[in-house]
Amino acid sequence: MITHRLVSLEMERMSQPRNPKKKYIVRFPKGKRKSRKKMFLFLSLIIVVALIVIIGLQSQREKAIKVIITRVTKQDLKSIVSASGEVKPKKNVDISAHISGRIVKIGVEEGQSVKEGDFLLKLDATQYEANADRDRAIIRTFRAELIKAEAQLKKDESHYRRQKKLFDSKLISRDQLEAAETQHDISKAQHKAILYQIKQAEASLQSALDTLGKTVYYSPIAGIITSLRVDEGEIAMIGTMNNPGTVLMTIADLSVMEVEVEVDETDVVNLQIGQEANVQIDALPGQNIKGEVTEIGSSAIRKNMAAEESKDFKVVITLQDPPGILKPGLSASADIITAQRKSVLTIPISSLVLRDANANGKTSSTAQEEGIFLVTGNQAKFQPVEKGILGEMLVEVISGLEEGQIVVSGPYSALRQLRDNVLIKAEERQE
Repeated sequence: MITHRLVSLEMERMSQPRNPKKKYIVRFPKGKRKSRKKMFLFLSLIIVVALIVIIGLQSQREKAIKVIITRVTKQDLKSIVSASGEVKPKKNVDISAHISGRIVKIGVEEGQSVKEGDFLLKLDATQYEANADRDRAIIRTFRAELIKAEAQLKKDESHYRRQKKLFDSKLISRDQLEAAETQHDISKAQHKAILYQIKQAEASLQSALDTLGKTVYYSPIAGIITSLRVDEGEIAMIGTMNNPGTVLMTIADLSVMEVEVEVDETDVVNLQIGQEANVQIDALPGQNIKGEVTEIGSSAIRKNMAAEESKDFKVVITLQDPPGILKPGLSASADIITAQRKSVLTIPISSLVLRDANANGKTSSTAQEEGIFLVTGNQAKFQPVEKGILGEMLVEVISGLEEGQIVVSGPYSALRQLRDNVLIKAEERQE
């Protein structure tokens, strides 16, 4: 054998005396060298094939779509509509000027509590008192003339009756009777005219007294003066078609506070009176105030925007036990709970995809179907599902999945590429 031959030659070489000038060369038989060459080529071929296989497997791994996976779990779920707005009192009254006049007295201060009927302020009433006095004098004048007209009417009526008796007795002519009758009719008309003038003067006096009464302002409700915008000596102006009148002050009943928010048209359809809401006030961080939906606008809020802009609707939330430091005008945000579910199957909203209903050779009368990609081994397969309510990040699954199953939840670019039985490289979602 080759090994024994090598050992024999080595022992023979060692038994001979060494000559440093002489070189010893071990030579194999010619047939043995050819066998070793074939073995080397065979081993090289195996290495090349292994490299090709490894490169092929590596290439397949590189072609696998990287995805994030999530397990189907049971959780409590809330569907929430979020909106922002501001705090407002339920009762809020702007005291505006009904007539023009100089403010001569203000009886309250901003922040002061008032009761219904308390004095607020007074305007200069000199002109309006003069108008009332003038109308009173006119009425007295007409009433004096009425007395004269009544006396004249009685006189002419008596004269007409006498003339009629004389005419019946054929003692006077018809012309004399007609003259007496005409005079009587004139007296009646004059009497009625004076009565009408008196009524007109009385109506004018009533108007003057009403205007005079508007020079003094009393509180229409019990509350707090939240805004006092004028000072004594200023001129209060009434409003016109294009210019609003002077707002003298604002009174608010702060015992009942509300938050008025604007809700998008796509969300307002899910709201109902009585739904629970959680309100956060920007000025009171960390405080959560409970509330209830008490009003939902029936028409969109008018804004100076293009017709294609989305519409918003006014929604009013009445606060329960608001803190005493709450003030009108504070910015607020509200989360309105539209639906709640206990211990239901949930998946991330990002897992839902829409695809053509006839994908993979299937046919359907609908254009698209909604579902998820279910993970089996290292492949993904589309699974139609029926969804329920939407939470903030999760969605309820009514049918199509079971607890513990694994679904693809992202990223969006990967979900767009997925098809049935496509190779995937999964990575757990980091919570």
